Amino acid sequence: MSYTEFVKVEKILSRSKEPGKRLFFKEAERPVTFQIYGDDPASILKAALKVQELNPDVIDINMGCPAKSIADRGAGVGMMPTPVKVARTFRMLSSALKVPVTGKIRLGWEKNRNYKLIARIVEENGGSLLAVHGRTKEQRYSGQADWDAIAEVKSCVKIPVLGSGDVKTVADIERMQQHTGCEAVMIGRGALVNPWIFAGLDRDQVKADQVQHMLGTHLARSVEFYGEQDGQRLFRKYAVGYLLMQGLTREQRKEILKERPADEFLELLQRVNAAVA
Repeated sequence: MSYTEFVKVEKILSRSKEPGKRLFFKEAERPVTFQIYGDDPASILKAALKVQELNPDVIDINMGCPAKSIADRGAGVGMMPTPVKVARTFRMLSSALKVPVTGKIRLGWEKNRNYKLIARIVEENGGSLLAVHGRTKEQRYSGQADWDAIAEVKSCVKIPVLGSGDVKTVADIERMQQHTGCEAVMIGRGALVNPWIFAGLDRDQVKADQVQHMLGTHLARSVEFYGEQDGQRLFRKYAVGYLLMQGLTREQRKEILKERPADEFLELLQRVNAAVA
């Protein structure tokens, strides 16, 4: 199952074209989950009804983003300290939508680690699935994810649970499932460096020609979607990951980050890939 990037409900309800881009998907990506966030149940419902017209398979409420600009205004993980609001949101959406409603949470805030309470509320108010990132708001992405806490969530609800946090290798997938009992595993940052993990390959098992094919395909699609300048600029961070930039020289890093036409950029990446293979 694939997830879109999350979209602010106020943007969805405005005349902005941004949500359409952020929620774009191809049929091959199904089942696809639209991920939205906000701090007002009524506005979240209106936005969900609007994006439902774009025919997603699932609509997900993000209650896990720890960014200060989002959490401090009551959205993302900022929803977790307000269980009544969470209950109202899921009750309204599960009653009004034709597609399943799911949620993504963290462990809460350090002063209020209420992940088990929120998990039960999501289930009791019509949530169909829950993804749990095993860190608090304050941890962001530091430290070690608490897989024991994910197991606690799994033990207190009957809906499917996705485990998230520190899944970096193929072995980690099975290890997390065995440790937590979760039905499936959500992979985010680990896939930025190694998208081949979804094909059951660790990064050191990926051959140079596979890397080169990914570089070419991703760059072409990025330029097609965003245009030449933005497409190449946004692609660079992925190229750095695919090429394991920590193994590159300072000069190679500088060359990758320079602006240049897409065909020249791809030729450069081919040379770097051959050098590091």
